[in-house]
Amino acid sequence: MTKLQLHTDDAPAAVGPYSQGISAGRLVFTSGQLPMRGGVLITDDVADAARASLENVTAILEAAHATLADVVKVTIFLKDMNDFAVVNGVYGEFFPKPYPARSCIQVAGLPLNAVLEIEAMAYVQ
Repeated sequence: MTKLQLHTDDAPAAVGPYSQGISAGRLVFTSGQLPMRGGVLITDDVADAARASLENVTAILEAAHATLADVVKVTIFLKDMNDFAVVNGVYGEFFPKPYPARSCIQVAGLPLNAVLEIEAMAYVQ
C-alpha cells in the first residue's frame, strides 16, 4: 500500500512535522483542522468556527478525490462541551446520511487557544 501526502492551498498549511492529510490505499486521514479561514483563527463564533474547520476538512478530502460522503469517522475536540449543541447543528449541515461514526471530546487546550479542532477518516471506493 502506498502512503501519499495530501496538500491543498484551500486549507491551512501544516506548521510542524505533520501533513494536512495522508492517503493510504482507499483510506484518507485528515489532520485535525483548526477553525482558520484566510489565515485567521475564528474564536468569537463557535458555529462559524465549526464551519471553517469542516471547510478545511472538506478541502483536504477533495485533494484525495474524496468527499464528506466518504467519511466513516470524525473526531471533534472542543475547548468547552457547552458548545456541543451548536457544533452538532453545524455538523449536521455538512454530513449526509448515513452519518459517520463520531467522537466528541472536551480538551484542556488546543493549539493557538482554538475553540475546536476536527479530524476525519474516509474510505474511498
